[in-house]
Amino acid sequence: MKTRDDIKALDAADPLTGFKSRFDLPDGVIYLDGNSLGARPASVPARMEQVLQQEWGEDLIRSWNTHDWINAPRRLGAKIARLIGADADEVLAGESTSVNIFKALCACLQLAPQRSVILSETGNFPTDAYMMEGLATLSGGRIRQRLVETSELANALDDEVAALLLTHTNYKSGRLHDMKALTGLAQARGIPVIWDLSHSAGALPVELNTCGADFAVGCGYKYLNGGPGAPAFLFVAKRHQETVSPVLSGWLGHARPFAFEEHYAPAPGIDRFQSERRPFSAWQRWSAASTSCWKPTWTRSGPSHRPWAIYSLSRSKAGWTGSSCAARVTRRSAVRRSPSPIRTAIRSCRP
Repeated sequence: MKTRDDIKALDAADPLTGFKSRFDLPDGVIYLDGNSLGARPASVPARMEQVLQQEWGEDLIRSWNTHDWINAPRRLGAKIARLIGADADEVLAGESTSVNIFKALCACLQLAPQRSVILSETGNFPTDAYMMEGLATLSGGRIRQRLVETSELANALDDEVAALLLTHTNYKSGRLHDMKALTGLAQARGIPVIWDLSHSAGALPVELNTCGADFAVGCGYKYLNGGPGAPAFLFVAKRHQETVSPVLSGWLGHARPFAFEEHYAPAPGIDRFQSERRPFSAWQRWSAASTSCWKPTWTRSGPSHRPWAIYSLSRSKAGWTGSSCAARVTRRSAVRRSPSPIRTAIRSCRP
Protein backbone atom coordinates (compact mmCIF):
# COMPACT_ATOMS: atom_id res chain seq x y z
CA MET A 1 0.00 0.00 0.00
CA LYS A 2 1.36 3.41 -0.93
CA THR A 3 2.13 5.90 1.82
CA ARG A 4 1.55 9.65 1.85
CA ASP A 5 5.23 10.16 1.05
CA ASP A 6 4.87 7.88 -1.97
CA ILE A 7 1.99 10.00 -3.22
CA LYS A 8 3.96 13.22 -2.67
CA ALA A 9 6.86 11.79 -4.65
CA LEU A 10 4.56 10.92 -7.53
CA ASP A 11 3.15 14.44 -7.51
CA ALA A 12 6.63 15.96 -7.47
CA ALA A 13 7.65 13.88 -10.50
CA ASP A 14 4.44 14.56 -12.42
CA PRO A 15 5.03 16.51 -15.68
CA LEU A 16 2.03 18.67 -14.78
CA THR A 17 3.42 19.77 -11.42
CA GLY A 18 2.65 23.46 -11.05
CA PHE A 19 0.07 23.42 -13.79
CA LYS A 20 -2.65 24.35 -11.32
CA SER A 21 -1.19 27.86 -11.13
CA ARG A 22 -2.49 28.49 -14.65
CA PHE A 23 -6.05 28.51 -13.29
CA ASP A 24 -7.95 30.84 -10.98
CA LEU A 25 -9.43 28.79 -8.17
CA PRO A 26 -10.55 29.88 -4.70
CA ASP A 27 -8.16 29.02 -1.90
CA GLY A 28 -8.73 25.59 -0.41
CA VAL A 29 -10.87 24.32 -3.28
CA ILE A 30 -10.19 20.97 -4.93
CA TYR A 31 -12.22 21.34 -8.10
CA LEU A 32 -13.53 18.13 -9.70
CA ASP A 33 -16.42 19.58 -11.70
CA GLY A 34 -14.50 20.05 -14.95
CA ASN A 35 -17.01 17.59 -16.43
CA SER A 36 -19.65 20.33 -16.09
CA LEU A 37 -17.68 23.60 -16.25
CA GLY A 38 -13.92 23.89 -16.54
CA ALA A 39 -12.06 26.25 -14.23
CA ARG A 40 -11.17 29.71 -15.51
CA PRO A 41 -7.64 30.02 -16.92
CA ALA A 42 -5.67 32.77 -15.19
CA SER A 43 -4.90 34.39 -18.56
CA VAL A 44 -8.53 35.09 -19.41
CA PRO A 45 -9.06 38.47 -17.63
CA ALA A 46 -6.04 40.07 -19.31
CA ARG A 47 -7.08 38.72 -22.70
CA MET A 48 -10.61 40.04 -22.29
CA GLU A 49 -9.26 43.45 -21.29
CA GLN A 50 -7.11 43.52 -24.42
CA VAL A 51 -10.09 42.65 -26.61
CA LEU A 52 -12.37 45.25 -25.04
CA GLN A 53 -9.91 48.11 -24.84
CA GLN A 54 -7.64 47.62 -27.86
CA GLU A 55 -9.14 45.29 -30.42
CA TRP A 56 -12.75 46.42 -30.14
CA GLY A 57 -12.33 49.82 -28.51
CA GLU A 58 -9.45 51.14 -30.65
CA ASP A 59 -9.13 48.97 -33.74
CA LEU A 60 -12.86 48.54 -34.26
CA ILE A 61 -13.90 46.80 -37.49
CA ARG A 62 -10.28 46.47 -38.63
CA SER A 63 -9.81 43.74 -36.02
CA TRP A 64 -11.61 41.21 -38.22
CA ASN A 65 -8.44 41.33 -40.31
CA THR A 66 -5.65 42.81 -38.19
CA HIS A 67 -6.41 40.52 -35.23
CA ASP A 68 -7.73 37.70 -37.43
CA TRP A 69 -11.15 37.54 -35.82
CA ILE A 70 -12.55 36.19 -39.08
CA ASN A 71 -10.50 32.99 -38.90
CA ALA A 72 -11.15 32.18 -35.23
CA PRO A 73 -13.28 29.09 -36.03
CA ARG A 74 -10.54 27.54 -38.15
CA ARG A 75 -7.71 28.62 -35.87
CA LEU A 76 -9.28 27.14 -32.74
CA GLY A 77 -10.46 24.12 -34.70
CA ALA A 78 -6.87 23.35 -35.71
CA LYS A 79 -5.80 23.41 -32.06
CA ILE A 80 -8.62 21.10 -31.05
CA ALA A 81 -7.72 18.76 -33.90
CA ARG A 82 -4.41 17.88 -32.22
CA LEU A 83 -6.31 16.70 -29.16
CA ILE A 84 -8.75 14.43 -30.90
CA GLY A 85 -6.54 12.77 -33.48
CA ALA A 86 -7.72 14.82 -36.46
CA ASP A 87 -6.07 16.97 -39.11
CA ALA A 88 -6.14 20.75 -38.81
CA ASP A 89 -8.51 21.14 -41.77
CA GLU A 90 -11.08 18.68 -40.39
CA VAL A 91 -12.26 20.59 -37.30
CA LEU A 92 -14.27 23.77 -37.01
CA ALA A 93 -14.99 25.56 -33.73
CA GLY A 94 -18.41 27.17 -33.55
CA GLU A 95 -22.11 26.88 -32.82
CA SER A 96 -23.38 24.67 -29.98
CA THR A 97 -23.11 20.93 -29.51
CA SER A 98 -26.83 20.58 -30.34
CA VAL A 99 -26.51 22.50 -33.61
CA ASN A 100 -23.43 20.51 -34.60
CA ILE A 101 -25.24 17.24 -33.88
CA PHE A 102 -28.03 18.40 -36.17
CA LYS A 103 -25.52 19.26 -38.89
CA ALA A 104 -23.79 15.89 -38.59
CA LEU A 105 -27.06 13.92 -38.63
CA CYS A 106 -28.21 15.77 -41.76
CA ALA A 107 -24.85 15.06 -43.40
CA CYS A 108 -25.20 11.34 -42.67
CA LEU A 109 -28.68 11.35 -44.21
CA GLN A 110 -27.20 12.82 -47.39
CA LEU A 111 -24.61 10.05 -47.47
CA ALA A 112 -27.34 7.39 -47.18
CA PRO A 113 -30.48 9.00 -48.66
CA GLN A 114 -32.28 5.70 -49.10
CA ARG A 115 -32.14 4.94 -45.36
CA SER A 116 -34.51 6.33 -42.74
CA VAL A 117 -33.35 5.39 -39.22
CA ILE A 118 -31.01 7.35 -36.94
CA LEU A 119 -29.72 5.10 -34.18
CA SER A 120 -28.36 5.63 -30.68
CA GLU A 121 -28.37 3.91 -27.31
CA THR A 122 -30.59 4.34 -24.27
CA GLY A 123 -28.87 6.31 -21.54
CA ASN A 124 -27.12 8.63 -23.97
CA PHE A 125 -26.86 12.29 -22.96
CA PRO A 126 -30.31 13.88 -23.51
CA THR A 127 -29.09 16.50 -26.00
CA ASP A 128 -28.18 13.81 -28.50
CA ALA A 129 -31.51 12.01 -28.24
CA TYR A 130 -33.52 15.26 -28.31
CA MET A 131 -31.85 16.47 -31.50
CA MET A 132 -32.60 13.11 -33.10
CA GLU A 133 -36.25 13.45 -32.09
CA GLY A 134 -36.42 16.98 -33.45
CA LEU A 135 -34.98 15.95 -36.81
CA ALA A 136 -37.41 13.03 -37.02
CA THR A 137 -40.30 15.41 -36.34
CA LEU A 138 -39.03 17.90 -38.93
CA SER A 139 -38.91 15.14 -41.55
CA GLY A 140 -42.65 14.57 -41.24
CA GLY A 141 -42.17 10.92 -40.43
CA ARG A 142 -39.66 9.96 -43.12
CA ILE A 143 -36.82 9.79 -40.55
CA ARG A 144 -37.25 7.63 -37.45
CA GLN A 145 -35.28 7.67 -34.23
CA ARG A 146 -34.31 4.32 -32.73
CA LEU A 147 -32.81 3.87 -29.23
CA VAL A 148 -31.58 0.46 -28.12
CA GLU A 149 -29.73 -0.96 -25.13
CA THR A 150 -25.95 -0.76 -25.46
CA SER A 151 -25.72 -4.54 -25.63
CA GLU A 152 -28.04 -4.51 -28.68
CA LEU A 153 -26.17 -1.93 -30.76
CA ALA A 154 -24.45 -4.45 -33.02
CA ASN A 155 -27.72 -6.24 -33.80
CA ALA A 156 -29.46 -2.92 -34.54
CA LEU A 157 -27.03 -1.94 -37.31
CA ASP A 158 -29.26 -2.99 -40.21
CA ASP A 159 -29.82 -1.67 -43.72
CA GLU A 160 -32.39 0.90 -42.52
CA VAL A 161 -29.87 2.82 -40.41
CA ALA A 162 -28.52 6.05 -41.91
CA ALA A 163 -26.47 7.20 -38.90
CA LEU A 164 -25.14 5.90 -35.59
CA LEU A 165 -24.75 8.60 -32.92
CA LEU A 166 -22.87 7.65 -29.75
CA THR A 167 -21.26 9.46 -26.84
CA HIS A 168 -17.70 8.22 -26.47
CA THR A 169 -17.56 8.55 -22.66
CA ASN A 170 -20.82 7.94 -20.80
CA TYR A 171 -21.68 10.96 -18.68
CA LYS A 172 -23.10 8.87 -15.83
CA SER A 173 -20.78 5.89 -15.49
CA GLY A 174 -17.58 6.92 -17.25
CA ARG A 175 -17.87 3.83 -19.48
CA LEU A 176 -15.76 4.20 -22.60
CA HIS A 177 -16.94 2.86 -25.96
CA ASP A 178 -14.46 1.05 -28.20
CA MET A 179 -14.47 3.71 -30.90
CA LYS A 180 -12.47 1.81 -33.48
CA ALA A 181 -14.42 -1.42 -33.19
CA LEU A 182 -17.88 0.19 -33.30
CA THR A 183 -16.93 2.54 -36.12
CA GLY A 184 -15.61 -0.34 -38.20
CA LEU A 185 -18.65 -2.50 -37.50
CA ALA A 186 -21.08 0.26 -38.53
CA GLN A 187 -19.15 1.28 -41.64
CA ALA A 188 -18.95 -2.34 -42.79
CA ARG A 189 -22.75 -2.15 -42.96
CA GLY A 190 -22.75 1.18 -44.81
CA ILE A 191 -23.51 3.32 -41.74
CA PRO A 192 -21.55 6.52 -40.95
CA VAL A 193 -20.86 7.20 -37.28
CA ILE A 194 -21.04 10.42 -35.24
CA TRP A 195 -19.06 10.52 -31.99
CA ASP A 196 -20.02 12.96 -29.23
CA LEU A 197 -16.74 13.83 -27.50
CA SER A 198 -18.15 16.26 -24.93
CA HIS A 199 -16.90 14.16 -22.02
CA SER A 200 -13.74 12.96 -23.75
CA ALA A 201 -12.02 15.88 -25.50
CA GLY A 202 -9.38 17.30 -23.20
CA ALA A 203 -9.79 14.54 -20.62
CA LEU A 204 -8.38 11.46 -22.36
CA PRO A 205 -6.70 10.52 -25.64
CA VAL A 206 -8.94 10.41 -28.71
CA GLU A 207 -7.83 9.17 -32.16
CA LEU A 208 -10.59 9.96 -34.64
CA ASN A 209 -8.64 9.33 -37.83
CA THR A 210 -6.95 6.21 -36.49
CA CYS A 211 -10.43 4.89 -35.72
CA GLY A 212 -11.79 5.94 -39.12
CA ALA A 213 -14.48 8.22 -37.65
CA ASP A 214 -16.86 10.01 -40.00
CA PHE A 215 -18.11 12.88 -37.82
CA ALA A 216 -17.62 14.09 -34.26
CA VAL A 217 -18.89 16.90 -32.06
CA GLY A 218 -18.00 18.26 -28.64
CA CYS A 219 -18.44 21.22 -26.33
CA GLY A 220 -15.92 23.88 -25.31
CA TYR A 221 -16.89 24.68 -21.71
CA LYS A 222 -15.95 21.44 -19.98
CA TYR A 223 -12.38 20.10 -20.25
CA LEU A 224 -11.50 22.70 -22.89
CA ASN A 225 -12.03 25.53 -20.37
CA GLY A 226 -13.74 27.96 -22.71
CA GLY A 227 -16.11 29.18 -20.01
CA PRO A 228 -19.91 29.52 -19.99
CA GLY A 229 -21.29 29.85 -23.51
CA ALA A 230 -18.08 28.72 -25.20
CA PRO A 231 -18.46 27.50 -28.78
CA ALA A 232 -18.60 23.80 -29.54
CA PHE A 233 -16.69 22.01 -32.31
CA LEU A 234 -17.43 19.84 -35.31
CA PHE A 235 -15.19 17.24 -36.98
CA VAL A 236 -15.87 16.18 -40.55
CA ALA A 237 -13.54 13.61 -42.11
CA LYS A 238 -11.95 14.94 -45.29
CA ARG A 239 -13.50 12.21 -47.41
CA HIS A 240 -16.98 13.63 -46.65
CA GLN A 241 -16.34 17.36 -46.85
CA GLU A 242 -16.99 17.78 -50.56
CA THR A 243 -19.78 15.21 -50.63
CA VAL A 244 -22.36 16.86 -48.37
CA SER A 245 -23.92 20.30 -48.58
CA PRO A 246 -24.86 21.74 -45.17
CA VAL A 247 -28.56 22.07 -44.42
CA LEU A 248 -27.78 25.05 -42.18
CA SER A 249 -26.12 26.97 -44.99
CA GLY A 250 -24.83 30.17 -43.41
CA TRP A 251 -23.29 33.24 -44.99
CA LEU A 252 -19.73 32.46 -43.85
CA GLY A 253 -20.09 28.95 -45.22
CA HIS A 254 -20.49 30.38 -48.72
CA ALA A 255 -17.70 29.91 -51.24
CA ARG A 256 -17.60 33.70 -51.80
CA PRO A 257 -19.25 35.35 -48.78
CA PHE A 258 -18.22 38.88 -49.69
CA ALA A 259 -19.67 38.59 -53.18
CA PHE A 260 -23.09 38.68 -51.46
CA GLU A 261 -24.66 36.37 -54.03
CA GLU A 262 -28.36 35.57 -53.97
CA HIS A 263 -27.96 31.79 -53.78
CA TYR A 264 -25.80 29.56 -51.63
CA ALA A 265 -22.67 27.93 -53.01
CA PRO A 266 -20.82 25.79 -50.43
CA ALA A 267 -17.27 26.76 -49.56
CA PRO A 268 -14.59 24.14 -50.11
CA GLY A 269 -13.67 21.81 -47.28
CA ILE A 270 -14.62 22.30 -43.65
CA ASP A 271 -15.48 26.00 -44.15
CA ARG A 272 -18.85 25.10 -45.70
CA PHE A 273 -20.04 24.03 -42.24
CA GLN A 274 -19.76 27.55 -40.80
CA SER A 275 -23.18 29.04 -40.16
CA GLU A 276 -22.96 31.58 -37.33
CA ARG A 277 -20.68 33.52 -35.01
CA ARG A 278 -21.01 32.76 -31.30
CA PRO A 279 -20.88 35.72 -28.86
CA PHE A 280 -17.47 37.19 -29.47
CA SER A 281 -16.34 37.32 -25.85
CA ALA A 282 -16.76 33.54 -25.72
CA TRP A 283 -14.32 33.16 -28.63
CA GLN A 284 -11.70 35.24 -26.84
CA ARG A 285 -12.02 33.36 -23.55
CA TRP A 286 -11.48 30.12 -25.40
CA SER A 287 -8.56 31.57 -27.32
CA ALA A 288 -6.87 32.50 -24.04
CA ALA A 289 -7.47 29.01 -22.64
CA SER A 290 -5.99 27.37 -25.73
CA THR A 291 -2.83 29.45 -25.43
CA SER A 292 -2.14 29.11 -21.72
CA CYS A 293 -3.72 25.84 -20.63
CA TRP A 294 -3.40 23.33 -23.44
CA LYS A 295 -0.11 21.62 -22.65
CA PRO A 296 1.37 19.20 -25.22
CA THR A 297 2.46 15.75 -24.06
CA TRP A 298 2.58 12.25 -25.53
CA THR A 299 0.34 9.23 -25.33
CA ARG A 300 0.59 5.65 -26.50
CA SER A 301 -3.16 5.31 -27.02
CA GLY A 302 -2.85 4.33 -30.65
CA PRO A 303 -0.43 3.03 -33.23
CA SER A 304 0.43 6.53 -34.43
CA HIS A 305 1.96 7.56 -31.07
CA ARG A 306 0.86 11.08 -31.90
CA PRO A 307 1.00 14.04 -29.50
CA TRP A 308 -2.12 15.26 -27.84
CA ALA A 309 -2.75 17.93 -25.23
CA ILE A 310 -3.78 18.21 -21.62
CA TYR A 311 -6.52 20.67 -20.70
CA SER A 312 -7.70 21.96 -17.38
CA LEU A 313 -6.35 19.89 -14.50
CA SER A 314 -6.82 16.60 -16.31
CA ARG A 315 -4.01 14.17 -17.03
CA SER A 316 -3.37 10.90 -18.78
CA LYS A 317 -0.65 8.29 -18.46
CA ALA A 318 0.78 6.36 -21.40
CA GLY A 319 -0.92 3.04 -21.77
CA TRP A 320 -4.23 3.72 -20.01
CA THR A 321 -6.96 2.09 -22.07
CA GLY A 322 -10.52 0.84 -21.77
CA SER A 323 -13.31 1.94 -19.46
CA SER A 324 -10.96 2.58 -16.53
CA CYS A 325 -9.36 5.43 -18.47
CA ALA A 326 -12.43 7.65 -18.29
CA ALA A 327 -12.81 7.03 -14.57
CA ARG A 328 -9.19 7.76 -13.77
CA VAL A 329 -8.99 10.88 -15.88
CA THR A 330 -12.24 12.21 -14.48
CA ARG A 331 -10.89 11.70 -11.00
CA ARG A 332 -7.79 13.73 -11.85
CA SER A 333 -9.82 16.66 -13.08
CA ALA A 334 -9.41 19.54 -10.81
CA VAL A 335 -15.11 19.84 -7.53
CA ARG A 336 -15.72 20.55 -4.25
CA ARG A 337 -18.63 18.16 -4.59
CA SER A 338 -18.13 15.13 -6.79
CA PRO A 339 -21.44 13.94 -8.33
CA SER A 340 -22.41 10.37 -7.57
CA PRO A 341 -21.86 9.11 -11.15
CA ILE A 342 -18.24 10.15 -10.89
CA ARG A 343 -17.84 8.46 -7.54
CA THR A 344 -19.35 5.33 -9.09
CA ALA A 345 -16.89 5.49 -11.96
CA ILE A 346 -13.97 5.90 -9.59
CA ARG A 347 -15.07 2.95 -7.45
CA SER A 348 -15.28 0.76 -10.53
CA CYS A 349 -11.83 1.78 -11.79
CA ARG A 350 -9.47 -1.13 -12.21
CA PRO A 351 -6.15 -1.07 -10.30
